[in-house]
Amino acid sequence: MRSLFFYGSLRHQPLLEIVLDRSADKLDMASAVLPGYATFAVEGAPFPVARPSAEGAAHGILVRGLTDAEVARLDFYEAGFGYELVEMMLADGQNALVYLSEPDRWTPAGPWSLAEWEAQWAALTCEAAREVMGYFGQRSGAEVAGMFPMIRKRAQSRLNARQSRHGTLTKPGRTVIEQRQRSYAHFFALDDMKVRFEHFDGSMSPVADRAVFIAADAALVLPYDPRRDRVLLVEQMRMGPLARGDRTVWQLEPIAGHIDPGEAPRNAAIREAREEAGLTLQAIEPIAEVYASPGNSTEFYYIFLGIADLPDAAEGIGGLPEEGEDIRAHVLSFDALMDLVDGFGAANAPLGLAAFWLARHRDRLRLSDTGDTPEAT
Repeated sequence: MRSLFFYGSLRHQPLLEIVLDRSADKLDMASAVLPGYATFAVEGAPFPVARPSAEGAAHGILVRGLTDAEVARLDFYEAGFGYELVEMMLADGQNALVYLSEPDRWTPAGPWSLAEWEAQWAALTCEAAREVMGYFGQRSGAEVAGMFPMIRKRAQSRLNARQSRHGTLTKPGRTVIEQRQRSYAHFFALDDMKVRFEHFDGSMSPVADRAVFIAADAALVLPYDPRRDRVLLVEQMRMGPLARGDRTVWQLEPIAGHIDPGEAPRNAAIREAREEAGLTLQAIEPIAEVYASPGNSTEFYYIFLGIADLPDAAEGIGGLPEEGEDIRAHVLSFDALMDLVDGFGAANAPLGLAAFWLARHRDRLRLSDTGDTPEAT
């Protein structure tokens, strides 16, 4: 049995329960202090780091009686981020093991507050931890650390799903997941599932074998210039058409990108417009919140229209090379956009949806922008 001192996010009992796979009310816990250290936020990360401090003291909890199996689970959770157990003496003279990071691994960014972390990051961190610990005994800590950015985006998607606004006319029926197995996980994930669901007559279905593609939520935005009456589309190579054997692998579509952890969909759309096309949106309006293919995928889109200045110079090559993006921007008149969609020249469903939304709201947008309907230039 071992004693560990926690100064950071593992002080949050729901998170500790997930990592240990044990209820917190069955743990021997007490408040404790690690002298000579202070707890700092980490630059660009939602977790803290402890660093030596002559006048500091890191407040936390001491958990006694942890088994070797539980410490192994903790090691797995912490290992991918450069944290290792070090034996330290606490303020009351007790010895305990403490997770400390490599000295140059993380950059401190001011004091860290557990209360502030709980308000902003606890729910997402717990969601991500459930997926992380699902790989315990199957993957190495280093492998999971490499997957962690997408794990956190998938966690954000599950939080977003709890706030969904659709479903007014649909059945609030029962579902039972009899078995769920993750068959693949890296950038995306694939789960094989055995499920039962309630029929419309109230009876339960037999067990059905299903598979579901697990993706992160995305924000999409169609930039529109009401003065010039034109839109901007982006073109890039797409894996779906490539894998399907489509003769057209480069596709036209709205600007799009994953929603980052802790990021509002609207803010993600604004950020992606800047990153993919160098655009500063002047205003943004929601178009739809929709599943891409609800029969087999969790992929969910928040689609927007963004008001932007779109001169001829808005065309060109953009994207973030560090993310493997090679994107060409096209500026089209509204009429050209509608001809493209009506003539089946656009194979991107959100683009078609956004185009028809724009057709419905175009007069309002042009009047609100100028006070009058201008000539296209």
